[in-house]
Amino acid sequence: MIRTTLAAVLATAIAAPAMAASESYVLDSSHSQVVFSYNHLGFSTTFGMFSGFEGEIGFNAEDPSASSVSVAIPVLSMFTGWEQREGHFMSDDFFGAAEGDLVTFTSTAIEVTGDNTALITGDLTMNEVTKSVVLDAVLNQAGDHPSAETPWLGFNATTTLLRSDFNVGNFAPFVSDEVEVIISIEAMKAE
Repeated sequence: MIRTTLAAVLATAIAAPAMAASESYVLDSSHSQVVFSYNHLGFSTTFGMFSGFEGEIGFNAEDPSASSVSVAIPVLSMFTGWEQREGHFMSDDFFGAAEGDLVTFTSTAIEVTGDNTALITGDLTMNEVTKSVVLDAVLNQAGDHPSAETPWLGFNATTTLLRSDFNVGNFAPFVSDEVEVIISIEAMKAE
């Protein structure tokens, strides 16, 4: 995934000041979720989520646009609150999922849009299809975790996907093709 190290900034007289490199953070799987929702036949909004997944962030506090994100989510970890729906989603009607199948996201560019906001563009791979998507992200907090006593990050992000872009568009437009995605993650500085 992301393999970055903190570069030491030398306090000696050099021609140009050194730029700090990204620091590596790993996701706190117990406090990171991807929640999705879609319209079901115009009658309701149905929700599902992924949790317990892994990922890394290369966070550059001095130049956030030089940061990076990489996440891998097991498809079979999807939770919708109804076992039959999960089984249907894993069937050939949608994912045809098997053990080891992943949804992955790897950032390709970050555009800083405010003091704590950015647009994160990246490659989303799902159901063997890779498409570029943009996450509208907010840095909630960066600081020491009060009980872990180590540097910690917290982010929220949103995006909208079209199921049909990833070959899981069955029953559209009755079941909406658009899927709203809300992401909330915490990450701890790697040791």
